[in-house]
Amino acid sequence: MKINSNKKMLLLATMLVSGKLMAQTDSLSKADYVQPFSKGQVFRTWSIGVDGGLLTPYTIFRGHDDYGTDRSNVGYGAYIRNQFSHSFAGQLSFFRGNVEGSGPVPGPATTIRDSYKTQINYAVDLSGQFTLANISWRNQKNGIQPYFSAGFGLMGFQPTLRTASGAETDFKSSGSVKAAYIPVGLGLKFNLSRSINLDLGYQVNFVDGDNFDGYNAGSSNDKFSYAHIGLEFALGKSSKPQLATHNPVNSMRTEYLVKEMQLQNQLDAERANNQKLRSDLDATNANLKSLNDKFTADQDGDGVIDLFDKCPNTPAGVKVDGAGCPLPPAKIVVTEEDRRVVRNAIANLEFDFGKATIKQHSFESLDHVAEILINKNFSLKLAGHTDNVGSADANLKLSKDRAESVKAYLVSKGANASRIEATGYGKTQPIATNKTAAGRQKNRRVEFTLF
Repeated sequence: MKINSNKKMLLLATMLVSGKLMAQTDSLSKADYVQPFSKGQVFRTWSIGVDGGLLTPYTIFRGHDDYGTDRSNVGYGAYIRNQFSHSFAGQLSFFRGNVEGSGPVPGPATTIRDSYKTQINYAVDLSGQFTLANISWRNQKNGIQPYFSAGFGLMGFQPTLRTASGAETDFKSSGSVKAAYIPVGLGLKFNLSRSINLDLGYQVNFVDGDNFDGYNAGSSNDKFSYAHIGLEFALGKSSKPQLATHNPVNSMRTEYLVKEMQLQNQLDAERANNQKLRSDLDATNANLKSLNDKFTADQDGDGVIDLFDKCPNTPAGVKVDGAGCPLPPAKIVVTEEDRRVVRNAIANLEFDFGKATIKQHSFESLDHVAEILINKNFSLKLAGHTDNVGSADANLKLSKDRAESVKAYLVSKGANASRIEATGYGKTQPIATNKTAAGRQKNRRVEFTLF
């Protein structure tokens, strides 16, 4: 149960980190570009790392060795690494921890060796690490680098044997047992940032001897595994990319694109220069044409040539003086006849009760008002009023609607809508008492002001 829970935690961490990094695979900052065939000093090659994980006698090669049941223990370690090329690095590693196993023990029955615990005081090895996939033709930068490693190391350990009754036989009094071992491993590195990598690895350590578990059985040597997770920190300036994570194929592609862009910029510059020459030629031709037309051109058609026209762009049909400027408009005069037409329209104006609908017999007098508005270009203000019957809000709305109804009718007959203003005052401006029916009738009105 302890082994299964620890493996599940490692698997979950791997899935979460790889999901994040795969989403970032196609992003690349300018700082990741390195000119092809640059020397090694443009990269960061040295790094250090720390890790922790599970130590167990069980391995993927042949399961258990001298004991039938394995146990897992926490181990920890550190390393320093130098990347010699994009695909090969040398690594000096150190780790320690405990390895445990228990019976049944193969071979003749015995009262000892029911279980064992080996304390690894130190394990130091020098290995070569081969990066398998930092070169990609599809992505600008790979977020994950799988690797394989193998090397040679020395360790000091102290095995302790336990009987079924719990009695122990250990070798501590005689000091640490020393033995050589061969570490073989594989793993994945995830690039968390420009300077930090997450390292997930599995390493099988082949011990040169059969006494690692304190028991000699058979002709095969002992071995144990170390599954670990850790952080690797690249040393040096963060502006430099890591050699192990750098994709040289992408640098070549970027170099090609830069050269292509430079060539395109040259072509664009020549095209812009040609366009400028064409523009200068067109400007010269335009100046010659302008000089040719200077004494005859009359762009606004007001009869005054542009050379002497002090008011250019005069609207068509506007009368101008000798300098080409519009003559002042004639003064608008409202005659007594005009006022009579308006008074007649006011007198004949009636609406349906409580509504803004104009009664049909009022149309004829309103038609005469529309005629003088059209013919003389007069302006007209319409002011609607009511008596005091009903609420103030209702009367204000009714007076406004009635004034707008008169405006809409006049506009439908051809009057200029922009020269007609319609306003409602409700019951706020009575001209007679609201205590009598006759007074209220006078207050229900629409006033016309012609100007």
